[in-house]
Amino acid sequence: MGEINEEAVQAMRAFLEALGLNLKECGMEQTPARVAGMYAGLFDGVGKNPDTVWGELFASETKGIVAVRHIPFYSICEHHLLPFFGEINLAYLPHDGKVAGFSKFVKLVECLSHRPQLQERLTAQLAEAIKRGLSADGVVVVVEAQQLCMTMREKGAEGTKTVTSECLGVFQENASLCQQAWMLLGGKRK
Repeated sequence: MGEINEEAVQAMRAFLEALGLNLKECGMEQTPARVAGMYAGLFDGVGKNPDTVWGELFASETKGIVAVRHIPFYSICEHHLLPFFGEINLAYLPHDGKVAGFSKFVKLVECLSHRPQLQERLTAQLAEAIKRGLSADGVVVVVEAQQLCMTMREKGAEGTKTVTSECLGVFQENASLCQQAWMLLGGKRK
């Protein structure tokens, strides 16, 4: 954990006390500092530019679709400040064979998910960042997640998952290429 943000610690202390908790009596004297430190890590993507994650792009001979599957992620719902988490699958069609190192996609996911988010926005931001950063001819992103703000608050919602997708470029325009991408991402042929 980095430097302690005293303003966040005091705000968390005030919040917990406003809910009627006697922190000393509950043995929670250090909780405000722990929570402030935890949220600093959960929000460490705030203010970061996703365009900086790519580094060097590599020339390849590929003319096919590149897919990266099962990237785990967690984020915080901006409506209730509760986690949502799951995995991200993505595919892109490189422009003139230019590809990125596979670890860069994990860094992109971390950059955009480590901030207050909506799943729909995260999905769109990932697709746009890949298209822009790689000059990709097309991008498909699929995000599947459990939303604790729903499953903790709604009776019968346990285990519910939400799935969002975004298609850009040639995958919007060419149904055959889009179907290829979905197959690579684990979809079923119709």
